Amino acid sequence: MYDIIVVGGGHAGCEAASASATKKHKTLLITSNLKNIADMPCNPHIGGSAKGIVVREIDALGGVMGKIADKTHLQIKMLNSAKGPAVQALRAQGDKVAYPKEMLKHLQSLPNLTIQEGMVEDLIIEDHTVKGIILEDGTKILSQIVILTTGTYLKSDILVGNTRTRKGPHNEKPSNYLSDRLKDYGFQIIRLKTGTPQRIDRSTIDFSKTKLEPGDNCFHTFSFDLEPSYKIEDQEPCYLTYTTARTHEIIRNNLNKSSMYGALDDIKGIGPRYCPSIEDKVVRFSDKERHQLFLEPESRFYDDIYLQGFSTSMPPEIQEEIVHSLPGLENAKILKYGYAIEYDAIYPTQLQASLETKIIQNLYTAGQINGTSGYEEAACQGLMAGINASLKLENKPPLILGRNEAYIGVLIDDLITKGIRDPYRLLTSRAEFRLLLRHDNADIRLRKQGYNVGLITDSQLQKLNQKISQIQELKTFMDNTKLKPSEVKEVFTKYSISLPTTTMSLSQLIKRPEITFNILNEIVPIPYEETIKEQVSIDLKYEGYINKAIKEAEKLIKLEKKQIPSDINYDLITNLASEARQKLKEVRPTTIAQAIRISGVNPADISILSIYLKKEYNQNDH
Repeated sequence: MYDIIVVGGGHAGCEAASASATKKHKTLLITSNLKNIADMPCNPHIGGSAKGIVVREIDALGGVMGKIADKTHLQIKMLNSAKGPAVQALRAQGDKVAYPKEMLKHLQSLPNLTIQEGMVEDLIIEDHTVKGIILEDGTKILSQIVILTTGTYLKSDILVGNTRTRKGPHNEKPSNYLSDRLKDYGFQIIRLKTGTPQRIDRSTIDFSKTKLEPGDNCFHTFSFDLEPSYKIEDQEPCYLTYTTARTHEIIRNNLNKSSMYGALDDIKGIGPRYCPSIEDKVVRFSDKERHQLFLEPESRFYDDIYLQGFSTSMPPEIQEEIVHSLPGLENAKILKYGYAIEYDAIYPTQLQASLETKIIQNLYTAGQINGTSGYEEAACQGLMAGINASLKLENKPPLILGRNEAYIGVLIDDLITKGIRDPYRLLTSRAEFRLLLRHDNADIRLRKQGYNVGLITDSQLQKLNQKISQIQELKTFMDNTKLKPSEVKEVFTKYSISLPTTTMSLSQLIKRPEITFNILNEIVPIPYEETIKEQVSIDLKYEGYINKAIKEAEKLIKLEKKQIPSDINYDLITNLASEARQKLKEVRPTTIAQAIRISGVNPADISILSIYLKKEYNQNDH
């Protein structure tokens, strides 16, 4: 008998199991193959646009992905460093061997966690409540809560050319029955698709025909707790190349041989819109003369190079042709061919904001089973499922992050409110408050929440409080330190900066786009750490925009406080549009704010709903 069983050992499962066990609940992590714990079947990179901020949020809440990435990466850089702080995010090229090993080491160190191999075939359900799992050999294991993090293994098919093979990633045995059982229990099951490109033998690539893409020459970490453990000069390089007119010609001439374009006529899965196959790119963006591709190492322990941006379901002989049409890869040896994978998932509007399912009590789902793509999207869901499952056992309310609090909140709200058509990927454009949800302030936004749920220690919280105190001290110093034009003349002239006409405070000066802390430091010594200066610089330079975003967020918070009763009968509300009625019954929003975000629910419908709640709801028997 366990408190919590986590099914699946991918990135969602690892975070869920770690959170549950850290919170001292007796936890079982069951996976089909121990070798696949924290596996990276696609590119082993961690982070990226928006995703890098999610990894920081995971760390701020007490998750482990950021720490493992910091210990094992091959290269790390800050994306969009020349742009505003709202879109800056870390991306690390991970090590496909070291990352899973380090994660397994962490999991095995947790005293409340048992890890077991096995294939889950069914759930034990009594009175619409999960009571445990049933393995394929008939073994029953009981628990109070089950978290499903099955990734792409539910009835997964590998698609290459005109062949369909019932296999999971790495040609492993998939889960053939669990999604059927979920369908029997009342879940809407959907079919999705994703893909992966070729792996190339490093020694057969002519890197002189490509562009070097090194890591940054300054230190970065995802974690707020770890110091950098790598040498800048020892980072593994990546390289950039491009498709050619010949590449596009070969693809167009052989489209009917691609699984996605006619070679298979029974494909139901929809692929990721924002990570298309090379066939999709050539067809959908026919005006583009070329597409960029990155050559990225997978590990220090072997020489496979990942051809980022070149996923395909073409047959092997065509893959040979298109790879050899790329600059630098004319003589490349393909070690592993690209493929597409089709798999089952549940439609995510069947979830509550806590990631507990609406259909079966005490059953939580996280990761690609919920229709997302990406390691980071999976990991943050696993962490939230682990936290909320634990809180339920402790008779405490769930942790629900708002859209103004975290990208994690944006992701979960999008899933449960809007649903999906294709595998969901986080983008900065999905967050209306992205200036508030930055890389630099994830700990300020979320670390206290992590402490409140029991995943952040007293010493970690104390470190945060010291940071907040130093930020305020520096702001006070900036406000109180004023400089005359004569005092800044020498340094401003040196950097060709126009002189102020009156005495100005450091706070006023730093707001000028061309002025940095390094420049001010030449005039007045500012003895604070770079992280503190960075935070203060952003807060002051973007103060007007930040305050505007905060006011907009406050409006959202007011709407979030307008609760919609769980037992509301939408059929009793006259004059609701039929589509709005259907969508409201499907999603069953808990607040007016969530109802507003449902596609198909218009402002007029919201007005009708609000009036009904105010005047008529309490007149009915409830």
